Amino acid sequence: MPRPFPGLLLLLWPLLLLPPPAAPGLPARPGFWRLVPRGPLGSPGRRSAPAAPSGAPTLGPGQPGGARGAGVCKSRPLDLVFIIDSSRSVRPLEFTKVKTFVSQIIDTLDIGPADTRVAVVNYASTVKIEFHLNTHSDKQSLKQAVARITPLSTGTMSGLAIQTAMDEAFTVEAGARVPSYNIPKVAIIVTDGRPQDQVNEVAARARASGIELYAVGVDRADMESLKVIASEPLDEHVFYVETYGVIEKLSSRFQETFCAPDPCMLGTHQCQHVCVSDGEGKHHCECSQGYSLNADGKTCSAIDKCALNTHGCEHICVNERTGSYHCECYEGYTLNEDRKTCSAQDQCAFGTHGCQHICVNDRPGSHHCECYQGYTLNEDNKTCSVRNRCALGSHGCQHLCVSDGAASYHCECYPGFTLNEDKKTCSAIEEARRLISTETACGCEATLAFQDKVSSYLQRLNTKLDDILEKLQANEYGQIHR
Repeated sequence: MPRPFPGLLLLLWPLLLLPPPAAPGLPARPGFWRLVPRGPLGSPGRRSAPAAPSGAPTLGPGQPGGARGAGVCKSRPLDLVFIIDSSRSVRPLEFTKVKTFVSQIIDTLDIGPADTRVAVVNYASTVKIEFHLNTHSDKQSLKQAVARITPLSTGTMSGLAIQTAMDEAFTVEAGARVPSYNIPKVAIIVTDGRPQDQVNEVAARARASGIELYAVGVDRADMESLKVIASEPLDEHVFYVETYGVIEKLSSRFQETFCAPDPCMLGTHQCQHVCVSDGEGKHHCECSQGYSLNADGKTCSAIDKCALNTHGCEHICVNERTGSYHCECYEGYTLNEDRKTCSAQDQCAFGTHGCQHICVNDRPGSHHCECYQGYTLNEDNKTCSVRNRCALGSHGCQHLCVSDGAASYHCECYPGFTLNEDKKTCSAIEEARRLISTETACGCEATLAFQDKVSSYLQRLNTKLDDILEKLQANEYGQIHR
């Protein structure tokens, strides 16, 4: 079969060997973002360290870890079907090159049930689905399955192959995601010949059903047929190489097409704390524990960790300016070595009780105040007031101290004594003896007067003695039962 468009081949060949774009993270060409945004089953985001300081070197696409290096570009989830030509014109060594090309593209993708799923349709005059989208969920098993594919020999039924892929490979039963997930359906057809069936209408129906078609022509491939198969714009969906020996170079082009630059890995995210990659070149910022994201979506402010009630402090949580906190204890307790729990301290022993007279421990961390004998506890439950001045022994009475109530008393004397004018000391009674020695015994009137006077005096004295005895008994009773 003659090679078509040799002039066009000479024009395209230098473009295929051009290095990738110099600006890291930028689309390689228009259409870089053409694929539908990922749906709920898209791959999870990637967390990255805070942004590198300004002036830090940025890795370029030609450097390890650059815009096209592993970890910087993250492939979007796809339902991807390879449709590979294994007709007789494709020699065994060339077919091996095709399988290597497929494996290299698989290497650039994030493979998994929630990421990219891959199927392979092998065709010649017949069509064989080598494995479905839900057959393999990891790169290793996928690449092993690709390596086991064998050619089918005669014929180039490209239209039948596309129809089979549309009817059998891109079905939910075969592992394709439902439309509501917005997972792009992509087919890459690789051929080196001219289709032997009507491919125009079949390809149009496939594109109308939402399948994005890429056409890769090798050697004797018909360029017009490739254009009929591929999706628009054609300059982004049609590729041609002269031999199978260089088809592997196209794998990097598909990597760029299916890969979104990860700003978290590139260090362009401007997140103060944590950058989380959402895929398709998108990201969001998060904050370290104890901080909340500000309205700008990038910077972080310390939050009230005590208010979150996750501090673990047994008694008191105290916020610090740094977004941290420390624990403290109630009065009468000390902080334990774990810096969270508290133990009761002996306030009486520490001298921090505030009692005027006596501190009494009730239980760990609890106490009460009491007063000395003769004092009563005031309403503040700490200070004391005198209750019985007589009991204190500071009354100054020579004979008897009689309490008249709180902080009040008076002095009295023993029988045969009388209280002096100082109201404290006592003197013996001499008046009766003086009357007896001075009165004349022979005078009746004098005698009667004397007897009346003595009787009256003795009566008063007895009354006073009875009062004194009653008070003495009351005082003794109080002393015994106090």
